[in-house]
Parts: sequence; C-alpha cells; structure tokens
Amino acid sequence: NAIAPPLSNNIIGILPGAKRPDEYVLYTAHWDHLGRCKPAADGDDICNGAVDNATGTAALVALAETFAKDGAPDRSIVFLAVTAEESGLLGSAFYGQNPIYPLAQTVGGINMDAFMMAGRSKNVTVVGKGKSQLDDFLAAALTSEGRVAEADSMPQNGYYYRSDHFSLAKQGVPMLYIDGGEYLIEGGTAAGAAAAKDYTVNRYHGPKDEYNPDWNWSGVIADLSLYYRIGRSLAMSTSWPNWVEGDEFRATRDASRAAAK
Repeated sequence: NAIAPPLSNNIIGILPGAKRPDEYVLYTAHWDHLGRCKPAADGDDICNGAVDNATGTAALVALAETFAKDGAPDRSIVFLAVTAEESGLLGSAFYGQNPIYPLAQTVGGINMDAFMMAGRSKNVTVVGKGKSQLDDFLAAALTSEGRVAEADSMPQNGYYYRSDHFSLAKQGVPMLYIDGGEYLIEGGTAAGAAAAKDYTVNRYHGPKDEYNPDWNWSGVIADLSLYYRIGRSLAMSTSWPNWVEGDEFRATRDASRAAAK
C-alpha cells in the first residue's frame, strides 16, 4: 500500500488596507525545513534551519507586528508563511494556484529566505535585478538609508527560480528577492565573503544551522527596516509596478491586469 505524504499548511494573515483594501502587498517566507538529515561529526542529525528559514519566519512576524502598530496603510498587507519550500516550493506553488486574495489585485511582493548574521552591510544583493519596476521602490528605500543595490554575481546558479517568490512570479505577480550584501561595514567584502562561505560550507542545510546567542543582529534589523520601507511605500502608492518590457513574466501580468480591469 502506498503511504500518503504528510499534510502541512500555509499560514496567512492580513492587515486590511485603510483606503483600498482590495489591493494587496505581499510578504512571503517559508516556515519548513528538512527535519532529520545527514549527521554531523558529533552525531547531531536534526536540521533546525535556524537561519534557513526561521529568520525569515521571524522577520514575517516582526513586520506584521510593526505594520499593525504603525496603522494600516492604504492598501492591504498580506503576510504569507508557506510550507514545503525545501520539498520543491510546494506551499507557495499551491498558493499561486489557489490564492486567497486575487493575484491580479496583488500589487507586488517581497520574499524573505534567510538572513545572514554577519553584521550591517553597505549594499544588498538583488537576485533578479532589473526584472521588474519594483527595483524603483527598492532604490528609493536604499537611498534613504545610504545603501546601494548590486546584482547577483552568480546568475548562472538560477537563484531567482529556487525560492518561493518564483511561484508568484509565474502567476505574473512582481516579486523582489533580496539577499544581505557582502560589503560589510566592519571588514568589507573580504569579511562578507568569508561569512557567506562559512555558512554555506558548515551550516547550510545541515544540523549546525542552529541558533547562536552570539549572533550579530544589526544587519538583520537594517534589512528588515528596508523591507518595511519598500512595503509601506508600495502600500501607500497608487502605482502598479510591472515586469520590464520583454521579461518572461510580463505577458502573464499584462493579461491578468487586463482581465481585472
């Protein structure tokens, strides 16, 4: 007899907009991880996923709390914690195909997939830089904080197609995917590259991706402030940012918006 796969759930919350509640700005993060995996040298075989992606889930909750505290913007804010990202973006794909709130009325979104604990940076890495007009909202938020956006240095790895924003992009919704920058205020690019390599080699998708009380949270707080500014600006605007002309997702968005109108 075949064994049924385990059931899991997406979790969604909404802060209704004050003026245009039927227009939605989306934040996503995935709350799942790998469970038990290849043991480390000390026998530990529990993959906690503290960075990937408990930090993203915590960020989602923190943003929801802050938006609620500061009061509803004009548009609604949707906070979506998806499941089974590690199993092939299953939770976000399900939402993309069965949305609670119409995707044609979803203005755009930001996906959060792990925050690095290396400290504050002078830049951010934009995976998929130049794909959509959401870059303009990012640029405005970065300018106010004295930071800059840089493109992913390894586009051949296809990172834009490997996290939950891709499931929404395929349905036409413009999505930002931003990684913490490696140009650290303390230590520069050498320190940033070393921290990223250390995480990838020693912790990523392994049992040692676990909470450390000595983490440096300053970079996380700075990036959260950035994400908040982008979302708040988008939710207070009347703009409908699109994919740039010729982008692979542009036709889908054009069709969905035309049908909505």
